[in-house]
This record gives sequence, structure tokens and C-alpha cells, in this order.
Amino acid sequence: MARPEQVLLLEPQHELKFRGPFSDVVTTNLKLSNPTDRNVCFKVKTTAPRRYCVRPNSGIIDAGTSINVSVMLQPFDYDPNEKSKHKFMVQSMIAPPDKTDIEVVWKEARPDELMDSKLRCVFDMPVENEKMHDMESNKMMSSSLLKSESSLPAKALSSTLDDGEVKKIMEECKRLQMEAQRLREENKQIREDDGLRMRKSNVISSQHPSVIMKKDEGLSARTVALLVLFFVVGVIVGKLAL
Repeated sequence: MARPEQVLLLEPQHELKFRGPFSDVVTTNLKLSNPTDRNVCFKVKTTAPRRYCVRPNSGIIDAGTSINVSVMLQPFDYDPNEKSKHKFMVQSMIAPPDKTDIEVVWKEARPDELMDSKLRCVFDMPVENEKMHDMESNKMMSSSLLKSESSLPAKALSSTLDDGEVKKIMEECKRLQMEAQRLREENKQIREDDGLRMRKSNVISSQHPSVIMKKDEGLSARTVALLVLFFVVGVIVGKLAL
């Protein structure tokens, strides 16, 4: 059974246009007008509910009045090559005069009482913003390309070079490795020599006090012996003089 013709007037009728940039929430308005002499229930549905916020998304439009529905597109990474497949549907029905619970009305509605209109979403990116987006995309692509090139293995990198260049690079690597080994050995030898000199200096410094003490002891013994000798000689000379 064919559905009845939509009684609501939609503005716009076929497309919901969203103008970028899309780094923030973008809002467009959908006007629903009721030209009839009866109240009309309505619902706004979308194929991408997580991408849009609709306020109000349902309600009743009194006879001869209209309502503005705000459709808010959430921020996302815009791709000009990707065509939007998002669609909206405005579903409506004549409100029964004796019903107040809208949810019950929708549940009890017969298919021949429902009317609907479909709209598709169109994303419009200004030229200057699209250029900026392209520049940012090119920067991201170039940076990712540099990272991927820097992470290539040596074999993959050598395949892009001539054999002569590869040979020079390998020889330079060997020379640098030998130079690093030589520096490590010299550093080790220097540490060993410094340790030996420190041990010798400690031994010599520990021996110096005992030598000085022995020299002092030798000098004091000689002095005492000379004094004793002079005393004995003095005693003998004194006796001879008497």
C-alpha cells in the first residue's frame, strides 16, 4: 500500500548543507511547516545518529504553525574524495485528537497513516579551507613518509644505492668500528696506568715517615754517644790535672 503524501512543508526540501571547516560543530536548520488545520506529529531520523545531534528530534506541530529543527554535525576529519552517504528522514502523521502520549501514538500508528520525506547531506568546504586542509594532509603524508624511510632496514636502503657507494659505506663503518675499538683499548690502558701510579705513590708516602723516624733515631743515638764520650774524656783530663 502506497504511503500518503507528506503534509508538512520542508525547507530545504531535498538537501541539508553543512559548510566547513569541520573542526568544530557545524549547525544547519530544517524548517517544518504545518499548513493543515490539524496538529501533526513528527520525528527526525538519520542513518548516522552518532554523527549528528538533532534538537528537537520529535514533537507536535500545531495547525498553521512551523518549527525550526537544529541539525548539528559533530567535528570530523573532512575528506573531499569521500562522498557523504548520510541521509535524514522526516516522518509525520496526523495527531489523534484524543491522544496525549506521543510514544503510544507512534506505536499504535498504522502504516497507511505514516508520511515521510528524505533528505541527503551535503558537505561544502570553502576553497581556502580546502587548500589549508590539503596542505596539512600533504605535511602529514610527507612526515609519515620520512618516518617510514628512516625505519627502512639496511638491506632495503642499500638496494637504492650503487654498489660502489655501498662498498664505501661498509668500509667507512669498518674503519669507525676499528677506531672505536682502539679508543676503548687506549682508555683501558690509561686507567690501568693511573691505578698503578696511585698505588706506587701510596706505598712511597706510607714509607717516608718510617725513614724519617729512623734518621732521627740515628742522629739522637750519635749525639748521646758523643756527649758520653766528651764526659768521659773530661773526667779523665780532670783527674790527670789533679
